[in-house]
Amino acid sequence: MGLLGLAGLTSLENGSRSVTARGGEPNIDPTAPMRARVPDFQPTATNVIVIYLVGGPSHIDTFDHKPALTELDGQAVPDSIRSAVEATRFANVFHGADDKLMASPYGFRQYGEMGMWVSELHPHLARHVDRMSFIHSLQAESNNHAPASYQWHTGEVRSGKASFGSWVTYGLGSENDNLPGYVLLFDAGPLGGSANYTNGFLPAAFQPTRFKDHGPPLFDLVPPDELAAGQQRTFELIGRLDRIHRAQRAAATDLDARIAAYELAYRMQHAALEVGDLTGEPAYVRSSYAIDAPEGRLASFGRKCLMARRLVERGVRFVQLYDMPDKDGWDAHGDLVANHTPRARWTDQPAAALLDDLAQRGLLDSTLVVWISEFGRTPMMQGDRGRQHNAAGFTCWLAGGGVVPGQRIGATDEIGLMAIERPIAFRDLHASILTALGIDFEALSFPVAGRDERLTGVAGMAHPIDGLLRTS
Repeated sequence: MGLLGLAGLTSLENGSRSVTARGGEPNIDPTAPMRARVPDFQPTATNVIVIYLVGGPSHIDTFDHKPALTELDGQAVPDSIRSAVEATRFANVFHGADDKLMASPYGFRQYGEMGMWVSELHPHLARHVDRMSFIHSLQAESNNHAPASYQWHTGEVRSGKASFGSWVTYGLGSENDNLPGYVLLFDAGPLGGSANYTNGFLPAAFQPTRFKDHGPPLFDLVPPDELAAGQQRTFELIGRLDRIHRAQRAAATDLDARIAAYELAYRMQHAALEVGDLTGEPAYVRSSYAIDAPEGRLASFGRKCLMARRLVERGVRFVQLYDMPDKDGWDAHGDLVANHTPRARWTDQPAAALLDDLAQRGLLDSTLVVWISEFGRTPMMQGDRGRQHNAAGFTCWLAGGGVVPGQRIGATDEIGLMAIERPIAFRDLHASILTALGIDFEALSFPVAGRDERLTGVAGMAHPIDGLLRTS
């Protein structure tokens, strides 16, 4: 990170505003592009952790309880619902699915003061429903994995745009001088590849850095033994030569950025090793995250969640961790139980431990946690008791960071097929999260080919979700 994008940073210094259109705001310093910047207004959150479940977990088998689906098991989609959906842009949700409803194979119970319904897949997260705000009426613009995933990550169904984490760090920088501002944690995925999370047209200083959850957190972080002893002397020599060269070229601001990048890389060697060393965590913390569990995929996701806490604790602005230990993710086209049951087991306890841990350390108030995927799944059966993609209505939840807890926003119809109460687009969720961070989402833009690009699209299209965030 940091060694790329010097030209982009120089262009920022030479005229573009650093963040939003705040009068008098200094440009981004090319020698310290990730230096923390003042938000537009008082934020309710300073950091974001996104738990992204690749492939589309079924909302009607996790958090969106539909008793009518049980009553109608094996029957055709009611004509009134089919007609309503076919009259919208979501008519293709019927493609590839049988006209036969399938009841959830999982039992549901109510939890918390508000009686939130949660399936037996998530007994650990169920303890936290009074901390969560559920959105049951999300809609994506595509029913295919990659375009819908791009839309969450970048605001557009097409690839090539800047990712959410890049926009946030472009707007706010980071709170730690020795670590990246935007970190990814994954084994495989997401579907659609790196176009989901790259910096796109933003300067490359705002690209993400991938951390591993085992061993040294960065690839090639530790030098070979034969080079380690002389590494500091090498950096000192490079620094002296750079400064001599710089003194003779007053206008070469890109050299300042390069010197800063080398220095960051050296500092990161130590800081990243420290943040990736989980051995000093107390036994009860290790147990809560299940990082020593014999089941490898549970332990791996537990390490990712614990790493996420350690990163935001040290001021990393945006952390996105993925649950996709294989090529399929939650894409349950056949045998939903065989797909969803183990994946819920791998993710439920660690995600719940993350919320507990953040709360106990006083970090949940300032850290916004988002649990989300590219879409949900149909109430109709597909194949051998599987479910098809469903972008017409699905669920996510948020906690911490100024979110009003213990509430449901929006609703799908009685079988969970389409959002009918307060349909919410990804751009509105983006606007809400940027607002929580104190960013004016309309003003956060970057000039590309003669137009101002935004995460939230054309000005006036996005609206923060009413009631999601506390107002005082």
